[in-house]
Parts: sequence; structure tokens; C-alpha cells
Amino acid sequence: MTQKKKVLFLCTHNAVRSQMAEGILRTLYGENYEVYSAGTQPTQLHPYAVKVLKEIGIDISHQYAKSIESLKHLSFDYIVTVCESAKEQCPYFPKGSYYLHHSFEDPLQDKTTEEEQLNRFRIIRDAIKQWIEETFNPFNTSIAFDTIKK
Repeated sequence: MTQKKKVLFLCTHNAVRSQMAEGILRTLYGENYEVYSAGTQPTQLHPYAVKVLKEIGIDISHQYAKSIESLKHLSFDYIVTVCESAKEQCPYFPKGSYYLHHSFEDPLQDKTTEEEQLNRFRIIRDAIKQWIEETFNPFNTSIAFDTIKK
């Protein structure tokens, strides 16, 4: 049996994008990856992230925002930043093999109606899911991202 690759998704608050990425990767390819998420300035899991993932059968209600500091003791095969701020603030992680970056828009940028906000969350959810399917699919023989080896 092959050992699972460890993946860490990072964003600033670990409230939306990294949490969604963690839940999606774990659900789609959890037999191949051990998945974590954290933030450079963690706050709390956003309820709309939970709601829009539940719409596609993924439950992240048990997840919670974590600090990158709380995971420093672990080694990761891939450290993935999913926003520009996290990419800029991501400290050197001594136990990371490959660093990846794919920025997803922040669905909380504008104050809008609840339905408009939920639609923004759905757009980001779908973009993250598509990227994960293209990037981490264990049956795909060509890796769909550029890696920067530390």
C-alpha cells in the first residue's frame, strides 16, 4: 500500500477557500491524500462555506480554523496557498517538499445580499473543485500545476 501524500491548504483566515479545498480534496481523493488547512491569521469557518459544500454532498461542519503555527510539527508533500495574501505571508515551512499557488477570489470582498453572497461562494466552490480535480487526480499521469521545489 502506498503512503498517502500530505497536503496543506493555506489562506489568510482559514475561513473559506482553504477550508473548502480541504473538504473537497478529502472527499474526492481522501484515499490518496491526508489533507489539512490553516491560516496565517485564522478566524473561524464561514457558515456559507459549510452551506455551499453541503449542496454538493460534502460536510465540513466539523472543520475549524487553525493557525499555521499549530501544524509546524508536521511534514507536508504539498503546501498550497489559495490566496495572494497567504502566498506573500507564507513563512518558510521547513517540513514542506513542494510549494504550489493557485489564487481564488475572495467571496467576501463585497457586501451584497445573502443570495448574491451564496452565489459567489458557489462560484468559488466550483472553481476550487475543478482545480483540485485537474491537479490532484491520482489517475492523471501529468501533473497540472507548476511546482516550486524548496
